[in-house]
Amino acid sequence: MSSSHPSFNLPRRLSLPAQTADTIRQAIYDGTWKEFLPGERSLCELLNVSRPTVRTALGLLQKDGLIEISHGRRNRLVPGKRTPARNGGRLVGLVTHQPVSSHSPVAYYAISEMRASLAEHGFATEVIFCPQGSAAAQRRKLEDFVRQHRVACLVLISASAELQRWAQARAIPAFVVGSCHRDVQLPAFDFDHRLVCHHAVGVFQRHGHRRLALVIPDSGAAGDLASEQGFREALDEQVGGQAGEGTVIRYDGTARSVCSKLDAIFGTPHAPTGLLVAKFHLVFIVLVHLLKRGLTVPGNVSLIARDHHHMLDLTSPPVAHYALDEGTYARRFSRLILQLLNQGYLPPQPNLLIPKYVAGGTVARSADQL
Repeated sequence: MSSSHPSFNLPRRLSLPAQTADTIRQAIYDGTWKEFLPGERSLCELLNVSRPTVRTALGLLQKDGLIEISHGRRNRLVPGKRTPARNGGRLVGLVTHQPVSSHSPVAYYAISEMRASLAEHGFATEVIFCPQGSAAAQRRKLEDFVRQHRVACLVLISASAELQRWAQARAIPAFVVGSCHRDVQLPAFDFDHRLVCHHAVGVFQRHGHRRLALVIPDSGAAGDLASEQGFREALDEQVGGQAGEGTVIRYDGTARSVCSKLDAIFGTPHAPTGLLVAKFHLVFIVLVHLLKRGLTVPGNVSLIARDHHHMLDLTSPPVAHYALDEGTYARRFSRLILQLLNQGYLPPQPNLLIPKYVAGGTVARSADQL
């Protein structure tokens, strides 16, 4: 190749046509060509890719309005479209299925701090709201977003398996806030749901509880699935030569569903004496419903919350739960995102924090052991 040729970052990783389009797009923004693109053969040589790859990439650029494809003639740059897309490739997309303010306090604080940290380093952030529902509609929304912007990174906040798979197949770096699903390999940041639920079962068992239930949303979220795994693993470990009895109570996200499931299980002779409850807001629904049934905590039923919220410290007695230091969580989260942005790569593995168990006053000796 002649030394007069412009220098390019060769396309790598997945979705080669999309990466090729990004490479050509950046060259257009840099002013490498004035009015026309080189021919397909020249682009193949410059970028070290095949002609079908170049043609697909050019089609993407035509959809973006950057070029006009003319068969039999050189492809023309569209006047007035030679400036970078918004933020010049320094845009971070935050993908979420619910408003950011609706996430847990720890997650909300960490996301806010991360956005402030990115702003200090010259990166802008934009929230892409993808409500739960049609996976195809979610993918189309994200496809439109990455086509219209030069995105430096996508941050997937508690995303579905479908969106995680979609991000894994893109050339754009992606980071999961939460846990990855089993068939997805992306860098992720979360607290160790599996270890927490395993530990909680041990706390119950040390207080003599053998009949336990995990109350959890039927969300399909990777963190919730990991919670079930840790819960069941701990139950399978025999204590004193006897394995524990456990039930997973999955609900559809509504208070009515939770109460109905609780009525069903507490209407049996072998009702649980210990409840491990995911999602802090669910704790109060469970507490009130148990009182309606004439059951006190921890007199009749012991309770541990998987997640933390400052409201759990205000009850009397305080609710036993697992807590993370918000500052530590936020700082580590921001460092990982900046590392990904600066290096363009993070190992596709989980980065897990281990919360501290806060005993509270909602766990007592099982009545069966008294």
